[in-house]
Amino acid sequence: MAGHSKWANIKHRKGAQDKKRAKQFTRAIKEITVAIKENNQNGDPDSNPALRNAIQNAKGVNMPKDTIDRAIKKASGADADSYEQMTFEGYGPHGIAFFIECTTDNTNRTIASVRSIFSKNGGSLGTNGSLEFLFDRKGVFTLDKNSIERDWELLQLELIEGGAESFENHDDVFVIYTAFTDFGKMAQHLEELNIETKNAELQRIPLNTIELPLKEAKQILNLAEKFEDEDDVQNVFHTLEFSEELELALDEEE
Repeated sequence: MAGHSKWANIKHRKGAQDKKRAKQFTRAIKEITVAIKENNQNGDPDSNPALRNAIQNAKGVNMPKDTIDRAIKKASGADADSYEQMTFEGYGPHGIAFFIECTTDNTNRTIASVRSIFSKNGGSLGTNGSLEFLFDRKGVFTLDKNSIERDWELLQLELIEGGAESFENHDDVFVIYTAFTDFGKMAQHLEELNIETKNAELQRIPLNTIELPLKEAKQILNLAEKFEDEDDVQNVFHTLEFSEELELALDEEE
């Protein structure tokens, strides 16, 4: 794993999203819709692991149960929205690489929006596959400490059996990292252990990061937020190093 603080990246992205609950709900509904569509319109979470995960993530952003139920019902019907998943790669200012994951019902609109944000902010959109090698795709599971009653040290040994590669211990959460191929295995393992996840997702972890002076680093974070503001964008990953100075500056702003 890269030697930078991965949780700082997660924290920043989630912090930005917390200010925009409507967008959080929109993205959660899209995840539910895709999970059902890609599993033959299966709206039963008991037999659709991807849907179970999507529902848990929706709960993680405090989506009401009736909103989740309506999303499942709509996605299971004949008039369900049709979404396509797309990825984009490019460079922002100061040599920072970006990898952007989108879920859209209008590919032309999404391509135009992403290209426009790059070009208006000193960046450039690259070709698919040109920067993917800079990131390692990992399963990332976030557990609320308050929901875990067993000893963390002993639990780690059990989680290694489920494919856990590394762990992070933070103030109120535990974070588990797995290989991309072990994402489903770990999700099932946590279910068998009766451990509920706060969030479970596939992330693209940068293999190497670039540390920038505070002013330039904030410029990169502002660019990341512009991408995140787009309704079609689900996730934004980049190679900016979250230095101690940057983390302190972000904490002061909260």
